[in-house]
Formats: sequence, C-alpha cells, structure tokens
Amino acid sequence: MKTLYLDCGMGAAGDMLSAALLGLMPDRAAVLEELNRALGGLAVVTAEEVTRCGVCGLHVKVDIAGDEEGEAIRHPHANTSIGALRALLAAAPVSDKVRADATAVFDLLAQAEADVHGVEMENVHFHEVGSIDAVADVLGVCLLVEKLAPERILASPVCVGGGTVKCAHGVLPVPAPATERLLRGIPWYAGSIESELCTPTGAALLRHFVGEFAAMPPMLIEGCGYGMGKKEFPRLNALRAFWGESEGETEELCELACNLDDMTGEEIGFALDRLFAAGALDAWTSPIGMKKSRPGVLLSCLCREEKREALLRCFFRHTTTLGVRERRCLRTSLGRMTETAHTPYGEVRVKVSQGWGVERRKAEFDDLAALARENGLSLREIKDSIE
Repeated sequence: MKTLYLDCGMGAAGDMLSAALLGLMPDRAAVLEELNRALGGLAVVTAEEVTRCGVCGLHVKVDIAGDEEGEAIRHPHANTSIGALRALLAAAPVSDKVRADATAVFDLLAQAEADVHGVEMENVHFHEVGSIDAVADVLGVCLLVEKLAPERILASPVCVGGGTVKCAHGVLPVPAPATERLLRGIPWYAGSIESELCTPTGAALLRHFVGEFAAMPPMLIEGCGYGMGKKEFPRLNALRAFWGESEGETEELCELACNLDDMTGEEIGFALDRLFAAGALDAWTSPIGMKKSRPGVLLSCLCREEKREALLRCFFRHTTTLGVRERRCLRTSLGRMTETAHTPYGEVRVKVSQGWGVERRKAEFDDLAALARENGLSLREIKDSIE
C-alpha cells in the first residue's frame, strides 16, 4: 500500500509541508510551473536546495511583489475574508479535487479563527493565514498530494514548540489559540525549542489530510523529502516526508470485558449498541459458564487508548457488572479505503482492504439494500450491476 508518513518532530508549517512533498517529485520544475499557473500571477513560488545541520533539503519561497512570505512588509491582500478566499480558489485553474481540498483546509482555518474570536465563520478576516503566501502553501500541498496519490497518509505526534509568538492581535502563547483548536484530538507536545514550530496553516493541513497520528509503521522506503524551515536551531529544522510501501498496520489496542448472568438478551443487545456508539472498534458476546453452573454472557470490546475511559463508563452504565477486565493486545490489520462504484440505479460505496499479498472488495450493505428497496430488486441483482 502506497503510504506517506510525515515526521512532525519539528512541527509543521505550510511551506515545510510543500517543500517536503516537492522533494518526492521527480520533476519539481513542472510542479512549480503548474502551481504558479494556478496562482495566476498573485505570487511566484520557487524552491531552492539548502543545507542545515549538514543535511540537504528544500526550502520553498513565496514571493509577492518581491517580498518573501513572512517579511515585515505586508500587502493589502493580507487581510482576507473566507468568502474572498473561496472565490479565489473557485477561479483557480486546478482540478476539482485540489480545489475541494484547498477550500476544506481554509474552512477549517476559518472555523478555528471564528471559535477563538467568538464570531461567525463568514465574518472572519484572516491576517497572516489569509495572505496569498498561505494560499500558495495550501494549494501547493493539495496539488502535491493529488500527484502522489497515497493510499494512506500517516503522521507522528506534532511538536508545537514553546514560548510566545507575535501576530496581528499581539503576543500569544505557543501553540497559538487557532493552532490549539485545530490540533484538538491530535497528539502534540511542546518539546525543547522556544519558538512556534506548528502554524495554523500547518495544523489545518495535517487535520485535513492525515488519517492517523502514530509511530511510523514498518515501511519499504522509496524516497524521503526534507522540507526545511526558515529558522535555524541546534536541531535540524525540517519536516520529513517518507514515501514507500506498507503492509497494513499493527497497533496496540485495549480489550475490555465483563461477565454477565443477570441481564436479558434485549438489555445486552442495547449495551452492545452503546459500546459501538461510544467508540468501540469492535464489540461482541460469547456464551460462557459461570459459578453455580449458571449460563452467562461474556461482553467484550476493542478500543484505542483514547476511548478507554468512555467505554469503561459505558460498561458500568449499561450493564450490571461490578468490574471490567482489561488487557493490551496487538492487532495487525489490512489497510482500508472506500471507493465509489456506479450502477444503473445509483452509486454504491465499496470497501477495499489491501496488504499482506491480498486485496478484498466488499460493497456497502446499506447502499445495496437502499437501491434494492427503491428499485424493487434483490441484493444480488444490485451487486451484479456494479460496473
């Protein structure tokens, strides 16, 4: 399975992400030409090879009227509304996928800013984030992801840095409030560098594209791009993008279980449903024999660590158990993705599982059943009509 793994040990910024991904492309000049064409003359994006801490990598520059992004001189376009950004992206000569991805990233940014400032999303006016240099960074990353076409994107926990950062609203703590909003639910840590390492743009791009934040899985590496940051630190200031093949994934899960002998079947079924609603990856029952020769039911579920507490509460609330056992286990799974298939009666989602030398495809039952009911056909007839 083609996998893109992002090492965010020195944070993430839009220019670092685009530089790291550009480093994986065989024809960088062609990609830059396409990106600059999409920007329509509003800015010029270039890439140069630089050496930091003895390591070669790429640094991406966005020049607007001769000034590189981040310079003290800002331009009239640096204060931009989300509506104006959507209009700009709608007119850009890019594919529908790139346009949709870029729009989604800026919507994430707008919502984060709206939450921080207590205003409606449509009333948000970006400052640093909304300038054309950020548009160039976001479009560049979206374009590069489309060209690479990874089957899954993973990333490490994100180092955000520490200290304070100056922005249009004054001096703020790191991570900046908008960055903190965007990183909710994503593992991050401060690290030892007193500087802003993860920007709002970088956080929004990670939230949009990354499917899972975890340790790097076993991979056959085919390439690695180094996206260099502008600042120099004692530690290499780079975001690394690893490209290669991975065989599904192995992760540590928590298995929770309890014995039940005084609940009805309906009550146990309801508890099972509540476990799924609370975030269980899987849940099941097994028949068991208990003390005094009473028949009973073993209720079990699998979950990730972040869902453990919620599921423990679910066990105690919806069952009669007095205690829940737990153990850690490893699960190796096939990589999964969802495609859309066409039939004469409508579209059907198809779940695709790959890895370890196998590939499986299964049409989504709910979609098949809905089309069968609407058209008075059997499930088999709908399945056979999939193109």
